[in-house]
Amino acid sequence: MAGAGLGVVSTYGREYETALNGTPKLSAPSDLKITEIKCGYIRGGSGLFVKIHTNQGIWGCGEGADAVPGTYHLVQMFGRMLKDQNPLNVNRLFENIRKAGFFRGAQSGMYVAVLSAVESALWDLAGKALGLPVYQLLGGKFRDKVRVYMDTALYQSQLPKPEDFAASAKEAVDMGFTAVKFDLDQANDPNKYDRYNWTASPAELKRMYDQMAAAREAVGPNIDICADMHGRYDAVTGMRVAKMLEPIGLMWLEEPIPAENIDAYKQITDSTSTPICAGENHYLAYGFREMLEIGAVNIIMPDLQKAGGLGEGLRIANLSNLYYVPFAPHMVASYLGAMASAHVCAAVPNFMILEWQIYFHKNPMFKEIVDFDGPMVENGFITVSDKPGVGVEINEEAMKKYAVEGMPFFE
Repeated sequence: MAGAGLGVVSTYGREYETALNGTPKLSAPSDLKITEIKCGYIRGGSGLFVKIHTNQGIWGCGEGADAVPGTYHLVQMFGRMLKDQNPLNVNRLFENIRKAGFFRGAQSGMYVAVLSAVESALWDLAGKALGLPVYQLLGGKFRDKVRVYMDTALYQSQLPKPEDFAASAKEAVDMGFTAVKFDLDQANDPNKYDRYNWTASPAELKRMYDQMAAAREAVGPNIDICADMHGRYDAVTGMRVAKMLEPIGLMWLEEPIPAENIDAYKQITDSTSTPICAGENHYLAYGFREMLEIGAVNIIMPDLQKAGGLGEGLRIANLSNLYYVPFAPHMVASYLGAMASAHVCAAVPNFMILEWQIYFHKNPMFKEIVDFDGPMVENGFITVSDKPGVGVEINEEAMKKYAVEGMPFFE
């Protein structure tokens, strides 16, 4: 009996060992070294793509957004710091660069946005080297699909009417989305007091309400809708708009005031039942600590192509989970950035929803500049890639025609 039992255990052990040995490995990880980083910019310089190369022909791709114009030499500086390092030590390399920049602006802004692109590329590279998707490296996944909301990009500069809001909301629902977002800030609203006054006039407030009411009526009560004010108003207006829109039942009201004063955010949050959301202009987990501690917002939305990358996104989400605050990342990148964000969203319990852009459906550039399998999005969900790394590759040749003139392009 004992011998038979040992035989079973022994057989199981051999099968496990065989399975491990049969797992494809693209390289000997201990010998992997970074050789160089190359980068390219599109979208007027607001879209940064980096590619980290190694001595074994494996590479990793990452993306930075918004706070990246004019940062070519910053990418090169990070590349010199990473040269000859093992890319599998992602957290250590991230911390080395961050700590080296204490007096160079490593607390926020361009430094962190470029670091976000580099850090994401390191996770992609590590996943390819180990034959694992990024979500597995982050601790595994809670979900196979990630729900997204459609940002309609119905920009207020076009002076849309309530019926435009209704039509745009209906279009998003017809495309399979169950959540949709609109912009409420309108710099050229003829009813503004003046260009610099952040207090909304009664006519502006009525315009905002009528637009959101039309969207709600068009899609009914079971579709989530939210509104973005892009931090362009004062606290008085933020409170009035949040209170005014309570009957609409928003998923959230986003950035009614600028990002810097979280005490003012708390005043707005405490004054209304409309959920308040912010975070796309905050950086690193440090930037979210006090916001969460004082209950400044109901929902956080870090931009993972800007706030520190994928590992930092995981830390931000886990920190917010301690306060029972949902995690709903901002995302204005390409499909590379969207899928990279989706890996983090899959790996945390308190994920709520991820931003998705109408430009993926309207602008052919966004399909040309990346290579991927399957549909980008289906019925309002991204299926998280099971391929090693992020699962989306940049297409340098296709991207070249959109490159920023006068900037080095993957040279």
